[in-house]
Amino acid sequence: MRTTMRLAVLGTGVALAVAATGVTAAQAEDGGSGDITIDKVVINGGKPVVVGATNVVSAKVSVTASDDSGIAKTTYISAFGPNPNYAQIWDDEIKCVKASATTSTCTGTLTFDPEASVGFVGNNAAATWKLGTLVSANDLDYIHRDAATTFKVQRYSKLTVNASPEPVKKGKTITVNGKLSRANWEDNKYHGYTNQSVKLQFRKKGSNTYTTVKTIKSNSTGDLKTTVTATTDGYFRYSFAGTATTPAVNAAGDFVDVR
Repeated sequence: MRTTMRLAVLGTGVALAVAATGVTAAQAEDGGSGDITIDKVVINGGKPVVVGATNVVSAKVSVTASDDSGIAKTTYISAFGPNPNYAQIWDDEIKCVKASATTSTCTGTLTFDPEASVGFVGNNAAATWKLGTLVSANDLDYIHRDAATTFKVQRYSKLTVNASPEPVKKGKTITVNGKLSRANWEDNKYHGYTNQSVKLQFRKKGSNTYTTVKTIKSNSTGDLKTTVTATTDGYFRYSFAGTATTPAVNAAGDFVDVR
C-alpha cells in the first residue's frame, strides 16, 4: 500500500496549508498559493525506466521552479504506478541549485528494486507512472502537482540469435534460432515473451547496415526459429521493436561464413 507522507517534513508554508485540510501531501489536490510555478520536470533524461529481474535501478529526477522571492525547497518527489507501486524522495535527499534569483532546479534520485517487498511489486508495475512534487518559495508560496509529468516503467528485455550451420555452402539452408525474454517481477527471473513480432535481419560482411529479411513471431516459450538460403558472408540478428511495457532490443549479430 502507499505510504503516508509525513506532514512534519513539509516546508512551513506548505505544512500550514496542507495541515489545515487534515490530509497528507500525497492526498492533497493539485493547487498552491501565490505566483510560484513549476517550469520543467524531467525523469531519467526523458527515457523510460527499464528494470531487470534483480537489479536495483536509479533514476535521476529534476524539478525546475520559479517564484519572485526565490525557491526555498522541494519538499518531496513522489512516483506512483498502479497500486501498490510507488517510489519517493524526501527533502533531505533533494538538492536545489539556483539558476537565478527567482529560479532553482532541485534534483534527487528515485530507486526501483524488483526484489523489494513493498513499493515495487509485481509485473503490473510495468505501466505509465505519475510523478508528483511539492515545491515552496521563500515567501511561503507553494505549488503541489500530483502529476507534474508522467513516465514509463518497463521490463528489461533480452534477445538471442544463433545461425547454423557455419560454415555453410552457398545455396544451402541456414536455420536461425533465438529467444525473446523479459524480466518477470513475480519470481525475479527471465521468461519468454510470447506471440511477439520479431524481425530477422542481415548485414553483409563489410557493411554497417542491417536489412530486414522477414518477420516472425515468438512461440509460446518466447523461442524463435526460421530458415533462409545462404547467399553471402554476413551477420544475422533478431530485432524486437518493443511494446509499451517492454523496451526494444537487438540481438548481437551472429556471423555466417558462406563458401
